[in-house]
Amino acid sequence: MKGHVLQNRFVLISGCSGGGKSTLLAELRGRGYPVVEEPGRRIIADELASGGCALPWIDPVAFLRRALDVALKDMAMAMAHSGWVFFDRGLVDAASALEALTGEPVLRPICSDHRYHARVFVTPPWPEMYVNDAERRHDFEAATAEYQRLMQTLPMLGYDVISLPKTPPRERADFVLATLGGGVASID
Repeated sequence: MKGHVLQNRFVLISGCSGGGKSTLLAELRGRGYPVVEEPGRRIIADELASGGCALPWIDPVAFLRRALDVALKDMAMAMAHSGWVFFDRGLVDAASALEALTGEPVLRPICSDHRYHARVFVTPPWPEMYVNDAERRHDFEAATAEYQRLMQTLPMLGYDVISLPKTPPRERADFVLATLGGGVASID
């Protein structure tokens, strides 16, 4: 139970790929809040650098299993911080994708034991902003399907899903902090 109380300050930013999550998190980092980078992008960078195969376009199951492991380690390491900690994707994203891909019932067991703050912020599909890069090779249609899966999954897990407005990063960060109650959890 103690872990659940501590994790209430772990804020998940999820939603549609290319919707501005990383830009929002950079703004929050600039304000002094700890930010945990997206597990998937870190894994892809490592795999590309080492010639590995745990990539979503080569071996998506290995990629997602590794993303689960990284997300669990991220949550454990975030315990060192005393205030809000913002996560760029995380455990729910990886577990829901793995379960959708394989049918393996991993979502509820893992996500009930490792919870984020009750309010999860999601980036809606934003086609005007969506771009591909070396790490994001899927198209906007696939990104939208991922978003729709998460919009079903998050409430099913008991999260209050809050859609982020399509506004500049500074305004989005103000919205997130105001929705969380401002400075309720202090920054480190």
